[in-house]
Amino acid sequence: MTSRDVRPTFVVLPGTASDEVFVRSAFAGPLAASGFELVAPRSRSVAAHFAALDALWAGKPLVVGGVSLGAHVAARWAVRYPERCAGVVVALPAWVGPAGDAPAALAARASAAAVDGQGLVAALAGVDGWVGAELRRAWPRYGDRLADVLREAAGSVAPALDDLRGLDVPVGVAGCADDPVHPLAVAETWLAALPRAAMRTTTLDALGADRSALGRAALDAYLAAAGAATQSKEHTIV
Repeated sequence: MTSRDVRPTFVVLPGTASDEVFVRSAFAGPLAASGFELVAPRSRSVAAHFAALDALWAGKPLVVGGVSLGAHVAARWAVRYPERCAGVVVALPAWVGPAGDAPAALAARASAAAVDGQGLVAALAGVDGWVGAELRRAWPRYGDRLADVLREAAGSVAPALDDLRGLDVPVGVAGCADDPVHPLAVAETWLAALPRAAMRTTTLDALGADRSALGRAALDAYLAAAGAATQSKEHTIV
């Protein structure tokens, strides 16, 4: 095998108060089926996400990415170090630039206030389905830092449009057509700004049945952006 045949490693970061367990459930299967290696850091904060990417850089370009907040951090790192990146995978981007009153930021602030005021169990009362199950699994892993992590995420900055316009590597964008916290319009805004990008969509119902639907959407979009697939941007995975 020559150096040209060596496939890049994918480093995928979790979303706000999520973790590497969810990342693996979404991405490990699709990446392995296509011959790619996944690294899912156990980082828990914005600074730790950046530090994990810095530590994993070993001279070979990486495909960096993440879910929601993790996608924002990965894209910002790629903007900062384009020579270190073979590409980017962006799943469920939540906003562009400052968070402002984006739905995901409002939800994180409300959750932080509920955790502080009522405790974790009460904060998750009424959150049902697979999303509730994921939160009940992942949130306790943050311990006393949970509310601070939620507030940090709500105040964090995603790449600005000019940043995205200058990111000249293949980018795969994955969105959910029925996710009010991560509106599909945000993913479409990222797609329109990125010079070498493709997008695939899935649904929350599909993720409920199979978390890897998100990873497949992101990987398919990345391969399309990299020129290894020919489907149109409007192709939807359900």
